[in-house]
Amino acid sequence: MNNFTFYNPTKVHFGVGMITKLAADLTAAGVHKCLLAAGGGSIKHNGVYADTIAMLETAGIARVEAWGIQANPTLEKVRELIALARTEAVDAILAVGGGSVIDSAKAVAAGFYLDDIWEVFSGKARIERALPIFAVLTISATGSEMNGNSVLTNTATQQKWGMGSELVYPRATVIDPAYQSTLPPKQTVNGALDAIAHILEFYFMDPEASVTMGIDDSLQKTIIAMTDRLLRDPLDTSARANLAWSATLALNGISGAGMKGGDWACHQIEHAFSALHPEISHGEGLGVIFPAWIEFMAERDPKIFDLWAKAVWNEDNTASALKAFRAKIKAWGSATSLRELGIKDNELPRLLDLIMIYPRIGGFSRLNREDVEALLMLAF
Repeated sequence: MNNFTFYNPTKVHFGVGMITKLAADLTAAGVHKCLLAAGGGSIKHNGVYADTIAMLETAGIARVEAWGIQANPTLEKVRELIALARTEAVDAILAVGGGSVIDSAKAVAAGFYLDDIWEVFSGKARIERALPIFAVLTISATGSEMNGNSVLTNTATQQKWGMGSELVYPRATVIDPAYQSTLPPKQTVNGALDAIAHILEFYFMDPEASVTMGIDDSLQKTIIAMTDRLLRDPLDTSARANLAWSATLALNGISGAGMKGGDWACHQIEHAFSALHPEISHGEGLGVIFPAWIEFMAERDPKIFDLWAKAVWNEDNTASALKAFRAKIKAWGSATSLRELGIKDNELPRLLDLIMIYPRIGGFSRLNREDVEALLMLAF
């Protein structure tokens, strides 16, 4: 098992009605006025908005509301919210939504003190200070509610890049499974695929990390089983709760402890998909590229992939497990090829340019441009 440093300062209030606990956290942090960041307005129809406002009023905290954060959040929107946060002189960001909203909140919190937040994403600047961030989660997928990561798309350059900092972990997060009971099936599936992909980015890095491997086996099997249950009954509260907590654990540091930092080639590749086609959800894109990556990599080191086949899919070999994995994705109504995502063959050169910002990517096996081109063809 490899050396690692585990750090996670986020307090989590998990369960139905736990949003009331957030008032004390905001008060303890000395918050007087927050920027309430949200998406397209669904929180006004499922009770989340009403509960959030009631909590803020109980705490005596003023707010300015900022709406319109989209899936695959954009740099342009973040710059708009930074300007609003400065004009309104807020002292905290309250993200009410899914990963896109929380990722945007992190960028706003850091960008509040910077000339240009994109310089952090492009590696030209570091975060030295950030407004405190709080979150009310409405879609379990990215794990952003309990980590220090953020991903944004610069639509002008078609670059979808990420950043990370200990200064942008949410101070406290509410995960109320009841808030997710009205999610459309497709969003539940997209979230499940995203969470599975986070685990798989770490999974193959060190087969001797038995504790972490055992956790990751359980998380994958739980996500699969709970998603199946929710597609049969979206109001299955136990399944919703187990899926929500699994998705959080998939990227809060637990699933990667001792795993050399993970691979992350598939995430870099998928970011190019949704940078070129913003209508492609991150989870759906990962559901296409990860099985192809496993198929491609299993030829180089079959033993570790056969362990995954047995532990997660109860199959004797990787080929059988991949067949089961792809069949599950298809049964969930998600894409299993680049064609199904709407990507055309004449777009592959542009995708390669967007993916290969470095000569080689990945940690498990360093992929060059020719490798990634072969991988894309395998997924096509």
